[in-house]
Amino acid sequence: MTHRQPAPAPTPAAGATPAPAAGAPRWAVRAAQAITLLTLPSGIWRLLLAAGLLAGYTEAGYVAAGIPGWGRVYTVAVSVGSELLALLALGLVRPWGEVVPRRMPWLGGRRVPVRAVTVVAASAAALLTAVWTPFALWWMLPHPDMTPLGATLVGFLYLPLIAWGPLLGALTLAYHRRLRGRGGPA
Repeated sequence: MTHRQPAPAPTPAAGATPAPAAGAPRWAVRAAQAITLLTLPSGIWRLLLAAGLLAGYTEAGYVAAGIPGWGRVYTVAVSVGSELLALLALGLVRPWGEVVPRRMPWLGGRRVPVRAVTVVAASAAALLTAVWTPFALWWMLPHPDMTPLGATLVGFLYLPLIAWGPLLGALTLAYHRRLRGRGGPA
């Protein structure tokens, strides 16, 4: 009779979702995941513009928007930057939003200052709400630099961004309530 070695403990698959932070409510985890998706429609649209497609603009409107040339670099940077900022919302529901991962030089293993995160996230939530809420009125404004179909499409692509600020505000409140006794670094 041969002895079998015990099977190794399962490791998370490469595409597996990381575990949420202890005590993070399920709704908050889902909201953080949703935030990462809110910027995708408008980001993809901007990438199409950077690739040289009119994507709803008239030819004159495309040129007037400054997209040819350095405007392409700007539109790519805005798309990538928006998505990176949206991904930071995951820190409010993941362990790395409480303790810096050990693999990070100089800071690894240190607690994340809860008050600082709360102030920055709450400020970002207020700013995002102020910036994106006016897009609810997109269809009431004239867009002579766009085709009628393009203006309608862009309105729908930017519409999800209206939820970014309020969702981030709710996440920030949940983060603060969950970790409120841990104000500063350890």
